[in-house]
Formats: sequence, structure tokens, C-alpha cells
Amino acid sequence: MANVVIQVTKDKLEEITAYYQNSIIKKPANTLFLAKVNGTTINAYRSGKVMFQGQNAAREANKWSESGAVTSGSANKSSVNDHGYKPPTSLFKNAHIGSDEAGTGDYFGPITVSAVYVPDEKITILKQMGITDSKTLTDDKIAILAKELVKEKIPYTLLTLDNTKYNKLQKKGWNQGKMKAMLHHHAIEKLLVKIGAAPLHGILIDQFCQPLSYRKHISSEGAKLQENVFFMTKAESYSTSVAAASIIARAKFVKEMDLLSERLGVTIPKGASSKVDETAAYLIKKHGLDVLYDNAKIHFANTDKAMNYVR
Repeated sequence: MANVVIQVTKDKLEEITAYYQNSIIKKPANTLFLAKVNGTTINAYRSGKVMFQGQNAAREANKWSESGAVTSGSANKSSVNDHGYKPPTSLFKNAHIGSDEAGTGDYFGPITVSAVYVPDEKITILKQMGITDSKTLTDDKIAILAKELVKEKIPYTLLTLDNTKYNKLQKKGWNQGKMKAMLHHHAIEKLLVKIGAAPLHGILIDQFCQPLSYRKHISSEGAKLQENVFFMTKAESYSTSVAAASIIARAKFVKEMDLLSERLGVTIPKGASSKVDETAAYLIKKHGLDVLYDNAKIHFANTDKAMNYVR
């Protein structure tokens, strides 16, 4: 069975509802309506997501797709489309939540995850401030922009997974993908509570794994994907909300690294280079191997490389 999902604006959704009014057979819970027409079942959701199933699904969906193109697939692949994982371009111009993380590829230091809500009226302001992909900015500039975001009273949440907890979870069988998924999920949940009934056109997660894997990770801990969630690689290049989240997460990570350097009495390098191996070896010689359990991701190959320097 063909399956197609599109994301439409509020005005377009009202037009679709009126068009299928005489074909509506019921209104299930959490659904705007369920209709059947031309061998196709149509499920419309208040979020603006509309799903078409049946032999004429693509043809029916093309009547309403703003881009003029839709994605279809077999029924056993419907779960991907069902949750609208690919964001519509309209999302970037409207109020939405974006989430991103920092520190995942660094041997030393924690993982930090931030979720940010940018309302319609703030999008242009943040762009003019220079809110963009944190990877294109210096750490000093990131620190300045993070403070500016706070001054603008942009709603956000920020979570930090320290290395002690990271290593315990890793030993428990959690991979880094699951850790990040749960951090993103909790950051978004806390932000949804914070913004309350504020206008929200969707949630965009900077994609670090396949959406189905993300769902599997959080469901294994009894959590469910929020409504109207999208995934996109390099999302910070398109979404002001994700760009802001990347800056806040990076600013926190850099601050934690500075504190780590101060605490250990040596400059702790970022990343996972040979310089990192040498620094880890120095710390092992000075403090013993246990120092890494609280300050590094010990399953990284850097641990074995550092031990080679010590031997």
C-alpha cells in the first residue's frame, strides 16, 4: 500500500478539511479527521501533517503538496513518513524548537545538549546578530553570542552529561547514540513545558542517527517521540533555532573544558588528536588511570594510545 505524508500550513489545512468534509468517516482521538475518497484514506492532524494511504495516495497528496513533490513508499516503511521526519522549508520561517549537541567527538569533557525555541518575531533579529552554525565561529565569538541569546530572553534548556555518568552508562551497554537521543528528548521535553502554549510549528533535531534509531533509543527507556518532530543533517545551516542551540551547547562545553583545565592544572585539548593522547598520558602518570573515569570518555581509542605513552 502506498503511503505519503505532507506537511502543510494552518490555512492549507483548513482548505483540505473543507475539501474532504463530505468524505469524513470519523474523527479519531488526536486526529483532525479521517476520510476516504478515490480509494485513498486520508488522516489529517492538527499539527499540519496529512497522511495519504492507498493506491491513489500520491495523486491525492499532490493536490496539496506545496512543493509539488511527495514521498511515497510501501506500508512497512510508513513509520518514517508518518512522523514527518523531513522538515518542510516553511518551518525555518516560523516559530519552532531546534536542538543540537557538543562534545560528542571530544575525548575529554562532557556532552552538552541544548534545545532552543525561537518565536517568529525573533528569527530575523537572531540572524542579524550572527546566529549561525557554531562550527564556523571561534569559541570567543560563541561565548559572546550565547550571552546575547540570554539577553534576548530566548527560551532554552541545557543539559550536561558529565564523564562519570557517561562512562557508567557506556559500561551499562548504552552507546553514544542512545545517550544523545535521551539528552535531546529530555531537553525538548523541558523546553515544551517552559514555553507552554506559545505558537509552535515543529521541532527540529540536528540529525546524528537515523530517525527510526532515535525512536528506538528513547522507546527503550519508555519515552515517546513528541508530535511534529523533524530530523535534518546540518540543520544549523538552515534553522535559526538549531543554530542557536548549537551555540549554547558549544558555549557550555567550552566553559566546562576551561574548568577542567583549571581543576587538573594543565590545558586540556579538545578533540581526539595525538595531543589529546599525550595529555591523557601525562594525567595518568600524575594522577593514575582513575583520573580518566571522571574526565574522559574512556572507551575512545585515546585511552589505549595514552597507555602506550605510559608503558
